[in-house]
Amino acid sequence: MSEILQVIVGVFILIGAVFALIGSIGLIRLPDFFTRLHGPTKATTLGIGAMLIASTVHFTNQSGSLSVHELLITLFLFITAPITAHMLAKTALHNHLDVMKPTQGQETLKRNRDS
Repeated sequence: MSEILQVIVGVFILIGAVFALIGSIGLIRLPDFFTRLHGPTKATTLGIGAMLIASTVHFTNQSGSLSVHELLITLFLFITAPITAHMLAKTALHNHLDVMKPTQGQETLKRNRDS
């Protein structure tokens, strides 16, 4: 593998690792369920996507043809992550999970609890 491709793969892996770490820290540190939901669905998904791009570049260069496996995994990840986050948020609203005071939309949550 050429030096330039090694640098590109390394940069994408580093970017992916940083985003995955930030998303994981957000999952631990944020105060309530609705804010914690953003860590894995936003930053970690972007981090895994960057690592999959690095894998695609590496294996495409190694085999000489386009590596489709990583592209399919990336497509599946980017389709399922927002859908899963939406379903989790709707379930949390349905189960009346507590939210922190500064969370926006308090009056909407109160209306949902009353009905």
